[in-house]
Amino acid sequence: MDHENKPVLVLGATGYVGGRLLPRLLEQGWKVRAAGRSYRKIQARPWGSHPNLEIVVADALDTAALTEAMRGCRTVFYLIHSIKPGEPDFATLDRRIAYSTVHAAREAGVEWILHFTGMGNPAQLSGQLRSRYEVGEILALGGARVTQLRAPLVLGSGGASFEMIRAFCGNLRVMLAPRWMDTNCQPIAIDNVIDYLAGCLEHPETAGQTYEIGGPDVLTWRELFRIYAQEAGLPRRLILVLPMRIHRISIWWMNLVTPVSVALIRPLVERMGKEILCHDERIRLIVPQKLLTCREAIIKALEEVRQNEVASSCFDAGSTSMAGWVGGRTAPESKVYRDTFFVILDGSPELAWNVVKRIGGNTGWYFGTFLWRIRGFVDELVGGPGLSRGRRHVDSVVMGDHLDFWRVVEVEEHGRLLLRAEMLAPGEAFLEFRVQALPDGSTELRMTPSFEPRGFWGRVYWWTIAPAHSLLFRVMLKQMAKAAGARILNGPSCVAAGGPPLGS
Repeated sequence: MDHENKPVLVLGATGYVGGRLLPRLLEQGWKVRAAGRSYRKIQARPWGSHPNLEIVVADALDTAALTEAMRGCRTVFYLIHSIKPGEPDFATLDRRIAYSTVHAAREAGVEWILHFTGMGNPAQLSGQLRSRYEVGEILALGGARVTQLRAPLVLGSGGASFEMIRAFCGNLRVMLAPRWMDTNCQPIAIDNVIDYLAGCLEHPETAGQTYEIGGPDVLTWRELFRIYAQEAGLPRRLILVLPMRIHRISIWWMNLVTPVSVALIRPLVERMGKEILCHDERIRLIVPQKLLTCREAIIKALEEVRQNEVASSCFDAGSTSMAGWVGGRTAPESKVYRDTFFVILDGSPELAWNVVKRIGGNTGWYFGTFLWRIRGFVDELVGGPGLSRGRRHVDSVVMGDHLDFWRVVEVEEHGRLLLRAEMLAPGEAFLEFRVQALPDGSTELRMTPSFEPRGFWGRVYWWTIAPAHSLLFRVMLKQMAKAAGARILNGPSCVAAGGPPLGS
């Protein structure tokens, strides 16, 4: 294939697989076009300014925009998965996106689509895998040749399976597990998945074929947990397998104990109960590579976590869109509640910003840790992400990052951090931090929680938590000033509710 000719389009560029495939393609000399709903989210990635990268803005449901994104491309990687919190009818959405892609590919003259998905027993497919298989069939309707790579289980840092194992072993010395703990599985390392995907581009004979991709090991989930505990330096974990089907309890318990959302846990649990092994090894001859064992994959994943070098995560998927009323740009159709707190510091904006950008994760929220944990625990009880996701990096934050149960939707270096809540709540919530130098040489640090309620219960929710804001956020600003090593000149104080945003 010609690296210098037509670009390769990646749909799902900021997802778990796409976030690793795209830099690999760039390293290999391919011209790559990344499509997404947010230009800045893609640009914020470490590879976002690569000279061979072209960023295009396109929603997968907007066929016209998708057609323009595909224009001039011979090959498209389809790495889109619609399952996410709050999306119950994922199959319908999967179908709509697939048909939109087919129409766009036909109009743009795309010749080849590479589709990566999960693998299951055709006679016992889960709802999620049934939808994925249907997507593959739809993609083939447009005339382009479709290559499908199906994996039983992907193992790597930031992946749902790895994060689940990591949390279980890290938090529990004794595990009560369902019968799937003794089911055989055949994990494949995420690096090997990327090698197969990128390798297919070099082998046109893979076009129109479906391949099963798995690692060299066949082992039980119990053995996988044991290997993780050994490599993580943890004491031996005691696993007690319960002799009954506890499907729903498993999903609820895993959501409570791990940072993985219900939307990802449900299809994972559905697959765990079935033995899914690869029987087709043709791809190993076409794209030869060293397949990592489960132990080697876990060692590599742990090293990436320790070195803070996790290239992509299952938590990366999340909207960076924000309501027009945020920051006071447009008037909302309904009531928006807002509290604004500020403190004046004897120090530079850089000192205040260094504290703001480290908030959450292992750093915590500077004050009221117990209250934040209670809110996170309640969120996990009802199926939300809670606080256990943490954050991607300790001392840097970019648009699109997950930050506990928040999503970073705006970052202005040394000036502004805007977070959108992904916790389950009866309304839309944002939390904004602003840092600004004042004419007298001091610095103002502002924090503004805002909330647009949905109906009566949304208003009740705000009225319930609002009284705690004055205590929590005032002391929080005081502790942030202490962490910055800056003397407080004025405040912490509260601006009148509904007051203007900083700088307006």
